[in-house]
Amino acid sequence: QVQLVESGGGLVQPGGSLRLSCAASGFTFSSTPMSWYRQTLGKEREYVASISSASSGTRYADSVKGRFTISRDNAKNTVYLQMNSLKPEDTAVYYCNTYMGMDYWGKGTLVTVSS
Repeated sequence: QVQLVESGGGLVQPGGSLRLSCAASGFTFSSTPMSWYRQTLGKEREYVASISSASSGTRYADSVKGRFTISRDNAKNTVYLQMNSLKPEDTAVYYCNTYMGMDYWGKGTLVTVSS
C-alpha cells in the first residue's frame, strides 16, 4: 500500500533552516509528482510546493517562493523540502502528498519556528 513518511521537523530559530524528507513506498515513485502541504491549528491545510516526476518542473506558494526548495531523489524514493530563512509564520505540521486518483498523505512532521 502507499506509504509516505515525513521526517526532519523540529524547533528552529527565525532565520534558520531545516530540511524535511518524505520517504515513499508502495507505488512507482519515479513516475509520480509529489507535493508538500502544511497546516496550523484551526486553519485549512495549505499548499506549499510541488515537483514533477522527473524534477523538470517545480511550483511554489507565493509565501515560500525564494526561501523553500523542493527536490527529489528517485533512486531513494524520497522527496525533500529545503526551508531557509524560516519565519514564525512557517510554524506548522508539514505533510507529504501525492495524488493518484485520490490524495495520499503522510502523518506529518512538526516545524516550530521560534526564538
